Amino acid sequence: MKEPFLQAIPILKRIEKYGFEAYFVGGSIRDLLLKRTISDVDIATSATPEEIKNIFNRTVDIGIEHGTVLVLYQDKKYEVTTFRSESQYKDHRHPDKVSFIRSLKMDLERRDFTMNAIAMDQFGNLKDPFDGKQDIEKKIIRTVGAAESRFREDALRMMRAVRFVSQLEFSIDQNTRNALTQHAHLLNFIAVERITNEFVKLLSGTAKTSAISILLDTNLVEFMPNPIDTKISLTKCSDFQIDILTENQMWLIILYFQSGEPVDYLKKWRLPNHKIKYLTTCLRFLKGRELKEWSELTLYPLNLEMAIDIETVYRTLQKQSITKVYDDITNKYNSLVIKSREELQVTGKDLIYWLNRPAGPWIKNALKDIEEAVLLKKIENSKDAIKGWILNQCNHRQERN
Repeated sequence: MKEPFLQAIPILKRIEKYGFEAYFVGGSIRDLLLKRTISDVDIATSATPEEIKNIFNRTVDIGIEHGTVLVLYQDKKYEVTTFRSESQYKDHRHPDKVSFIRSLKMDLERRDFTMNAIAMDQFGNLKDPFDGKQDIEKKIIRTVGAAESRFREDALRMMRAVRFVSQLEFSIDQNTRNALTQHAHLLNFIAVERITNEFVKLLSGTAKTSAISILLDTNLVEFMPNPIDTKISLTKCSDFQIDILTENQMWLIILYFQSGEPVDYLKKWRLPNHKIKYLTTCLRFLKGRELKEWSELTLYPLNLEMAIDIETVYRTLQKQSITKVYDDITNKYNSLVIKSREELQVTGKDLIYWLNRPAGPWIKNALKDIEEAVLLKKIENSKDAIKGWILNQCNHRQERN
């Protein structure tokens, strides 16, 4: 048993000491079986939230109406949730009513996919009433029970299914896939932020091509943000080797195929402003990269991460190998004499003093000229060299006038 589970076994033991059942559940069990990294472990129990609060000294109510209590134990936090059943979902996202129950099987019954409906006791024994382990071994995503019911209950599960295709390199069971097509329209009930969150995880996966194909084939894309533009971009993306691209690189290649205003497009996805700024800057320099090779002046305004993202997408679009992008761009970037204005050995105050002029817009222009001269190695990045150069430039201008 892996360390995250071993650390949490005392929680299970203590709950069981008081006569209740307790199991590890959910994604951590799936990831254990897949030999993936395990971060947090969740615990399900037959004890009610009030009973859990009586058992443990340090708890926090984080979702007590849904049966979840945060247990603080040895500087770690564990979400402990009571076995529960759920009533109808009128909004296709949240159950109208949650009832606490004492049955593990009934609790697992309400979960989305068989691979996520597995429990494990403190000894490592699995409780797997829906053959989730078998589906994991077959790399199949299958709903617990009828797919139509699961997706009507919570339409976001459709995006989760496709996201898992990208993350786990699984395929979707045919009945489950058919239900995606039949119920794709229910995504209209889901908040854009929720859809974006799943899409971002999809873009970070290693089987993006397969996942995007499903979004297109099942018409889920028709009910995502910017459906027309997104469909066009995703269709074109599929012609390239995109599976090893990062999330930011995927957004960049999606933007590349947009005909409209990139800022407006990204805002409809509710992406944070800092990400929108990053991506639109990269897009602008990507268009420039198509026209010419990198130079000191085109690399300088960027940071290393941006330059790597731009070059990776450029080579992907050119159907060139991207294996050497990191080394190529890092070497070019590290060869820059300066990487920011802060590294210049002069300031605006120096210019005011040397030229005996009052402060004004001319300082910004002069510093830009100095940056360019230093980058192109016309002058050394030293105070004396720059002073001589700037005074010489001023003398030449005066002579011309």
